[in-house]
Amino acid sequence: MTPPASLKDAADTGNIPVVNTAPAAPTSPSAGGTVAIVGAGITGLTAGFRLQESGIPVTVYEAGDRVGGVIQSLRQDGYLAEFGPNSLLEISTKITALIEEAGLASRQLYSDPAAENRYLVRYRRPIRMPMSPPGFFTCELFTWRAKLALLREPFRPRRTDPTEESVADFVLRRLNREFLDYAINPLIAGIYAGDPARLSVQHGFPRLHALEQRYGSLIKGQIFGAKDRKRRGEVSKQEAKKISFDEGLQVLTDTLADRLGDAVKLRTGVTRLEQSHGTWRVTFQASGGVATTEHRAVLLAAPAYKLAEIAVTSEAGIELKPLGEITYPPVASVVLGFRRDQVAHPLDGFGMLIPQAEGFRILGTLFSSSLFPNRAPAGHVTLTSYVGGTRAPELGLKPSEELVALTVADLRVLLGVTGEPSFAHCVHYPRAIPQYELGYGRFKDLMTEAEAKARGLYFAGHYRDGISLSDSILSALNVAERIRGAG
Repeated sequence: MTPPASLKDAADTGNIPVVNTAPAAPTSPSAGGTVAIVGAGITGLTAGFRLQESGIPVTVYEAGDRVGGVIQSLRQDGYLAEFGPNSLLEISTKITALIEEAGLASRQLYSDPAAENRYLVRYRRPIRMPMSPPGFFTCELFTWRAKLALLREPFRPRRTDPTEESVADFVLRRLNREFLDYAINPLIAGIYAGDPARLSVQHGFPRLHALEQRYGSLIKGQIFGAKDRKRRGEVSKQEAKKISFDEGLQVLTDTLADRLGDAVKLRTGVTRLEQSHGTWRVTFQASGGVATTEHRAVLLAAPAYKLAEIAVTSEAGIELKPLGEITYPPVASVVLGFRRDQVAHPLDGFGMLIPQAEGFRILGTLFSSSLFPNRAPAGHVTLTSYVGGTRAPELGLKPSEELVALTVADLRVLLGVTGEPSFAHCVHYPRAIPQYELGYGRFKDLMTEAEAKARGLYFAGHYRDGISLSDSILSALNVAERIRGAG
């Protein structure tokens, strides 16, 4: 399960890296040669690091008082809690190279190979998902109707209608209702905390759409597409290795921020961008008041709803307000610790996904202490659950005490939990993951058109190139190469 991967409203856990907190300096003669980066989440930090390593000076503007955005790792009472993503997928050699360049190879951890099992809840209990085609046809997760639907899938005609299609309609057309309700619905909850009836298959799952268009079948595409990925040096997300660090994913963002040094300006919110005579004037609000600097280019790497608040003055007539229409549902992360003997389930895997049809309130749970070492004290376990999303947005906003209670109640049924947790920590994300819903193409077109019209303006991050942590990193690395190439 992929947990929320792009949550920029992360609450302060007290585990804040010390980065330059002074307001950025007023305009200086050298400022015009720098690149302004708006947002110090994983995208902004990665792009800034890569540009700086290439000899291009940057200034990273962050409105909040910490770097890393959603990525937060809290060490407390022997537990290590992750509040955003729990792991990074090694889908490209570019990600491996970034970790090495940041000097973190010695602190990198791969997930325990014994924790590869994934569980799907059906009949109100977690059932291990099959790991091979023969396993699928003998497992109890799906009925014979679903198994026959999978056998028929390669013979379904590809869709030729150019109109946009929802994920739900795509699955119903190529497979059947059971696959939608018991495979895709929980998968969408685990990735987007979203609704397959509202998500666009073309924009939310472009590779899935491309498989059908190129190969005429999902199954054929999985087989033949693997060769293409190998040639590109890529790995599918299903097969990619999961990475973390000895003290959690925040090690990566803290290290990138440390390498950027004084280039990172915290508590410095950008309010206006003005393009004039080949440069960009950036106006920002800091503790010292309002100030302006000049830059040769601007990279927008904050959440879309934050970018929508920035006024833009440009001869090209750029307008960011429409980005505020992108849906970000609320999600809460609930991290609980228990003694090992309080949990009946073996926790021998990655975690469990929960279909809406099963009637539970949590979206899913990661077996965090099974994935990586030192996530819980000896004889204890850590479980990370998610609540809310488009399935039940009102639950994602409940107080921490209620969130813990409802999560424990569900885990009692699903994992055989007894007693009360010895560790509990919640983080609320009122605006969590951008939803690539039907019609999302208009937002992508807006960004593409703005980049074409306004020289030196760039967009990157979870709202542009995919919501996972690995997607955001690749988005940052790719845009850094574009900025370098632009001179």
